[in-house]
Amino acid sequence: MEPAKPRIAFLIISIVVIISDGLIFRGLAEGVTFDEAKQLRDEVSGMFYHAFDGYMDHAFPRDELKPLSCEGEDTLGGYALTLIDSLDTLALLGDKDRFTSSVEWISKNLRFDINKTVSLFETTIRIVGGLLSAHLIASDYATGMRIPSYDDELLHLAEDLARRLLPAFDTPTGIPFGSVNLLHGVDENESKITSTAGGGTLTLEFGVLSRLTNDPIFEEVTKNAVRGIWARRSRINLVGAHIDVFTGEWTQKDAGIGTSIDSFYEYLLKAYLLFGDEEYLYIFQEAYGAAMHYLFHDPWYVEVNMNSAALVWPLFNSLQAFWPGLQVLAGDIDPAIRTHTAFFSVWKRYGFTPEGFNLASFSVQHGQKSYPLRPELIESTYCLYKATRDPRYLDVGRDIVTSLQYGARCTCGYCHISDVEFHKQEDHMESFFLAETVKYLWLLFDLAAGPDNLVENGPYKYIFSTEGHLLPMTPRISLAHEQCLYLGAYCQTNNFGQEYPRSYILKDDMQMQATNNSRFQRSLGSPSYVTQYGLYKTTSISGIIKGLCPGLTHEQKYGLSYVPSPPTVHEDGPTAQTENDAGQTQSMVMLHVSNQVNQESTLTN
Repeated sequence: MEPAKPRIAFLIISIVVIISDGLIFRGLAEGVTFDEAKQLRDEVSGMFYHAFDGYMDHAFPRDELKPLSCEGEDTLGGYALTLIDSLDTLALLGDKDRFTSSVEWISKNLRFDINKTVSLFETTIRIVGGLLSAHLIASDYATGMRIPSYDDELLHLAEDLARRLLPAFDTPTGIPFGSVNLLHGVDENESKITSTAGGGTLTLEFGVLSRLTNDPIFEEVTKNAVRGIWARRSRINLVGAHIDVFTGEWTQKDAGIGTSIDSFYEYLLKAYLLFGDEEYLYIFQEAYGAAMHYLFHDPWYVEVNMNSAALVWPLFNSLQAFWPGLQVLAGDIDPAIRTHTAFFSVWKRYGFTPEGFNLASFSVQHGQKSYPLRPELIESTYCLYKATRDPRYLDVGRDIVTSLQYGARCTCGYCHISDVEFHKQEDHMESFFLAETVKYLWLLFDLAAGPDNLVENGPYKYIFSTEGHLLPMTPRISLAHEQCLYLGAYCQTNNFGQEYPRSYILKDDMQMQATNNSRFQRSLGSPSYVTQYGLYKTTSISGIIKGLCPGLTHEQKYGLSYVPSPPTVHEDGPTAQTENDAGQTQSMVMLHVSNQVNQESTLTN
């Protein structure tokens, strides 16, 4: 049963938002003209260079800029994070000189054999994603930004870094640790708790890397992590916020679309769009349906208990603002419009979106008053304008530019806002301000002015990563299974010409049966790797064959099923399961490959 108590409050809030919607846009009825769109586009370009030049002049090669004191600081790994995160924005702006010089510097100076413990999630989306996006631009004549002297250096760096991240996936569940040391692997005292987003937002970058290197290991581990999380969903198809990577138990059972979960949903749909893997689409459809049923209180979203759907937290947090953009990709436009209107009403109220806004009191949540230059609302604004061409979204973009220019601009860049009510500035500028925030603003106004950029006029369609990096739908990436070379990586051979690090050893042509120590079953000829825990993790062969028999269920197609585990038996005897946890039993993924299914599958779209 859905909780009925908050219905009246949410109805009132929804009415307020609908009324305010008219007030917000009435004063801007004339809209942004064509000439003003060009001026705003150029102004946003100036915003980028104010921040980028500030970083290069005062912080480079440290990770990020302190824009008030005009100094640098190392926040991730000490390897020029902001420069790497900015590469494809330079290319998008058509700045070939700076793009070329930046790529050349990184190619000659960047190394990852350093004794640094880094976030798996942040390193993947910012560094691996930034290197891959820039590589795909710099190596392709069709982009107009080809660097003649470039020899795949960024791809080699991305591969080297990703291999150093692989030990994080060596867990009994396949869900990775949150941090890993680039020189020594996972520390024995590393926390076993990770977020759903942290473990499930790696598929795009690692999947692209597999296709570019013809090495399936990267895609294998990240897809297995998604399966590990999804297999432990509740019976109503919700996932929690934090999970133990060893036991698979949820340590925080609050389900939502914001903090700690957000990009898990995002990468399910985008992995399908980029790679054409229907398994991701199936999971997304199930997860999205549950989110809309249990979390959506039109036009807002709340957090609920993942098992009972009882309301936990009537809160809008700023990370939720990506959701309307995701809905545009999914084709669910109407609720996206209403929710975006609600979210923008918070921006209008304060000039920025606070990290948390309480929907019960309709005020800033205590302790969550900051705005760290987040791009999510701007991303959704761009997506909605691209889908609808409604001029109201240009008005939204103009308001956001005004807020950033008058409230966040500072000496050497743009500052965090530590308190949205008083617009107090803080001496920090995240790299994603250059990777995403100004990128989406620039794309919005360039689209209105008559687009002339790589995304709108280039040779490929692009998927934006959760860090805003451009991942092209090239044949090698999106049609990898049609390319014999990559398809061969899934054949019965281990001759990849590369040596896998540490415990990642390919096993071929061996029959493994499920035992008490393994949660995975595989059939003859399915490639896999083994970890120190003896867990064989495989990709279903049927998953790489297109045009599977239409009458089959998803579980029959992919051999993926939800299987509740028996209650845990402790040394002092069995423990009864409480009623509150009835919907969150331990579960596992069972992988089956049916020869009959494979033989009957077709190779047509």
